[in-house]
Amino acid sequence: MAGSNMGTDSSPVSSTSLAVLIDADNTPPKIVDGLFEEIAKFGTASVKRIYGDWTKPNLGGWKNVLLKHSVQPIQQFAYTQGKNATDCSMIIDAMDLLYTKQLSGFCLVSSDSDFTRLAARLREEGQTVYGFGERKTPGPFVAACDKFIYTEVLRSDHAPQDTAGKAEEPTPSDPVSKEPPPLQLIANVIDDISDEDDWANLGTVGQHLSKRKPDFDTRLFGHKKLSDMIRAYPKWFQIQKGQGKSIQVKTLRK
Repeated sequence: MAGSNMGTDSSPVSSTSLAVLIDADNTPPKIVDGLFEEIAKFGTASVKRIYGDWTKPNLGGWKNVLLKHSVQPIQQFAYTQGKNATDCSMIIDAMDLLYTKQLSGFCLVSSDSDFTRLAARLREEGQTVYGFGERKTPGPFVAACDKFIYTEVLRSDHAPQDTAGKAEEPTPSDPVSKEPPPLQLIANVIDDISDEDDWANLGTVGQHLSKRKPDFDTRLFGHKKLSDMIRAYPKWFQIQKGQGKSIQVKTLRK
């Protein structure tokens, strides 16, 4: 099962060994700091590789980023016009790693639908697959992953502000998505897993949301955590503290 983190209030496991494979042709260098911060929430990046034709000047911006994060560049010449040799190399390496390394999951960083079958194949082998790509990423690739994070939320200009030490009510940051938040989906999940008093554990709600919608991320709608988003819609939801540090939530619309 995928670790739950994105915009939820549950704590992911940090001892998981992950392979991070980056498609340089479809990934901007400016998101990499945020990328590895995000990956650290899921586990340890034991393998870090990036694929591209490094003889091309358009990939020159990667040099300092690779050194900073100890990412191994894999050279792949573009032998034929119109054929993506980078994708092929990345897929072959992923399958080699699957059978030669003791890994718990893969982080596939690309906005390319060519990795849809790879993601599905890795999951068939019991691997957890985290996808990272831009909002333009085709739906089949998103759906093939256990969890998909849009890289727009990793950029500093879209990062939610730290409200620690400030007012208890969080101030939403500018949303990345132009779509309305999926309030009905959240309400449906709460209703499905709630107890006889209609209350549900918020962490469990977050896990079920990720299963139903792999790209669910409250940061897309300007909220750092799921609890912040719930509090922003008092006509939809009621929230209260549970036992220990847990939070409970119920729907107000049926």
